[in-house]
Amino acid sequence: MSNIGKRKADHIALCATGDVGFRRVSTLLQDVRLVHDALPDLDADALDLTTEAFGKTLRAPLVIASMTGGTEDAGRINRELAALAEERGYAFGLGSQRAMLVRPESRPSFQVRDVAPTAPILGNLGLVQARGMTGAEVQSLVDEVGADALCIHLNPAMELVQPGGDRDFRSGLETITRLVKELRVPVIVKETGCGISPKVAKRVLGAGVETIDVSGAGGTSWVGVETLRAEEVGDTRSRSLGEALWDWGIPTGVSVATLAPLGAKVIATGGMGSGMDAARALALGAHLVGIARPALKALHEGGRAGADAFFDAVEAELRAAMLLTGSANVAALRRAPKVITGELLLWIEQLGGA
Repeated sequence: MSNIGKRKADHIALCATGDVGFRRVSTLLQDVRLVHDALPDLDADALDLTTEAFGKTLRAPLVIASMTGGTEDAGRINRELAALAEERGYAFGLGSQRAMLVRPESRPSFQVRDVAPTAPILGNLGLVQARGMTGAEVQSLVDEVGADALCIHLNPAMELVQPGGDRDFRSGLETITRLVKELRVPVIVKETGCGISPKVAKRVLGAGVETIDVSGAGGTSWVGVETLRAEEVGDTRSRSLGEALWDWGIPTGVSVATLAPLGAKVIATGGMGSGMDAARALALGAHLVGIARPALKALHEGGRAGADAFFDAVEAELRAAMLLTGSANVAALRRAPKVITGELLLWIEQLGGA
């Protein structure tokens, strides 16, 4: 197996079974208190969860978020979760398509359109890789998987810890600006577990990006994943740096709360593990909620039935939160009364739109 194939296999194993969560940092969504409506005047069975995204209608504002690709096992996971997204009316995100460039034989592991003919599919490419490609080359990756949009992922902290990772992150905004103009699909700017600040959001919104996937701190620490990989290969220098940066990042709740007022269509990923998490993120202004590692774990532990049961619970909690805040639809939930407390309030007050 090639280096990139081994890395992808390690990522799947660690995310499915390893202890790779943030240690002392949470999403801070627990600091969002939704205000109870004892007289909702709604039919719980008639609540409208539909959401428009990427030119299509989702039956719920959920994305099975970017995780994997590049190996045979990754291909199986992608196809099972993409089929689930199709049946449930969600969007589906692919893992980094860099493997398609490095190992052409891995390309089938990203092919899911046949099992998800109508679901919005989000392609995925690292900013550093995209920087060295023409618009036509990037578009060909999009076309090959039939993607409705392309996530350009930002992962400087992860790369610093990854053995042999990238170190040169120059010309990032220039690359994003170019791809927004050259691609035939929308560009989504996406972090990989460390969140997006208002300052960065303003820069990419100015470049023409409309949708930002915050992938904030509080869920899977991809720095942690790479730290454990560094330990396995005996890279003590990377392991030491990874231990120092394990909890680095902006909590998901902070990114959502500070980016939504800027006019961004926010995808809230990073530590989203329940319908209540989703409800709180939507109440902060998120457009969609992305769930990654919990979906992978549910599939790993219980197969397709386990993954379906997990998402049944997510939707049940989300519907309950909508009813109990008097929200007939997702747009109403975004306007629902809420009280923000604790550390999240401090972040919002001190970071604001800076």
